[in-house]
Amino acid sequence: MNEQIVIATFYKFTPMTDLPKQQQEMKTFCLEHNIKGSILLAEEGINATVAGSRAGVDDLLAWLRQRPGLADLEHKESFATAVPFQRMKVRLKREIVNMQVPGVSPEEMVGHYVPPEAWNDLISDPEVLLVDTRNDFEVQLGTFQGAINPHTKAFHQFPGYVQQQLDPQKHKKVALFCTGGIRCEKATSYMLGLGFTEVYHLQGGILKYLEMVPASESLWEGECFVFDERVTVNHDLEPGEGELCHACQRPLIDTDRQSDKYIAGVCCPHCHDTLEPERKARFTEQQRQKRAVLS
Repeated sequence: MNEQIVIATFYKFTPMTDLPKQQQEMKTFCLEHNIKGSILLAEEGINATVAGSRAGVDDLLAWLRQRPGLADLEHKESFATAVPFQRMKVRLKREIVNMQVPGVSPEEMVGHYVPPEAWNDLISDPEVLLVDTRNDFEVQLGTFQGAINPHTKAFHQFPGYVQQQLDPQKHKKVALFCTGGIRCEKATSYMLGLGFTEVYHLQGGILKYLEMVPASESLWEGECFVFDERVTVNHDLEPGEGELCHACQRPLIDTDRQSDKYIAGVCCPHCHDTLEPERKARFTEQQRQKRAVLS
């Protein structure tokens, strides 16, 4: 029986220095422990999703928590039968989550953390405006009951949505959520700077909620998009039914797969009309060969 793969997601806003050296040290440690995934480093902190054996992931987390500013690093776990990454990447970035608004710092001010066990009560309050901070395609795959979709294509568009659609005088209580919590930390900090006073966010994000709240009590609907080869996870944090378009790499929802312009392993409604004929023919031939091998 193959050993179960542990997938750990973690982030922390904390001052980081000597980034090139830390980049090399982290990549070396991960390679030595057969860990794959992605780690982003910036002066504002660390953001990562990695996968490996139980021992390898535990060793990495213990090693990271010995480093300056990371002693209280929290993480979330899910599991898979295979490593959902092809390689190990450690990248240096200007931000660990790309908001593109200078001066926003969750270290200086941040919204009220709401543990998963208290989240249902909060978002059931009719005075609370519930906003999904994730991108439009993520929201379409799954979200909380009653949540507003800002229809953003990237997180750096979220500040524009807040300025155009939300009013601190009108929206007294706002609750935000995202996949793992990192986007919400920046979003709540940004909103507090605009004069919003009661801003809440789901501690640990959707992934922690799915881990802690039984499906029978859950207000979550659908699946949660994750940034690895699993594409989505269900309420049990198992790989879901999500699929990426072979051509454009866009996550597909049911209506996409029901479209006449969806061809499994070839293209989807979003790229069918723009995909070069040569690529379409190549992907079609690859699918034909796969079916021939399986038949």
